[in-house]
Amino acid sequence: MQNAIIGDDNTVAGGLIGAFTLLFVNYLVVRYLFRHRRLDQIIEGKPSVLVKDGHVCKDALAKELITISELKTLARRQGFEGLHDVESCILEPGGAFIMKRKCPSDEEVKHEALVTRLDALAAQMAKLESYFSTSPSPTTGRSST
Repeated sequence: MQNAIIGDDNTVAGGLIGAFTLLFVNYLVVRYLFRHRRLDQIIEGKPSVLVKDGHVCKDALAKELITISELKTLARRQGFEGLHDVESCILEPGGAFIMKRKCPSDEEVKHEALVTRLDALAAQMAKLESYFSTSPSPTTGRSST
């Protein structure tokens, strides 16, 4: 690539010119593709579903040249015990893997329990507020409403 941009120039200035040229061309390509989404989809591709409803899609793995052991390693890196915990896995065009857990994680279970307890406390507070707003006042014997 160097020879195509700067020829036989091996100076620091030549290297800087080559680096600047590569960055500038990359900038132009990214900007052009940003404005032309359909062309970007054609070049980048579409997301690939690697695991669907807990079942590994072997055809999609073969198309993306990913082995099951690589997928298992990826799942462990993302905090799963294995593929048996994965509900779905999607490979995005940019190279990111999006994985969804079959059952809720420990953190999600704790969060749900906390929300349930907070809802129960809010209901108890509302009950207490309604009780005290309708009960007779201790000093006058009348209700406060």
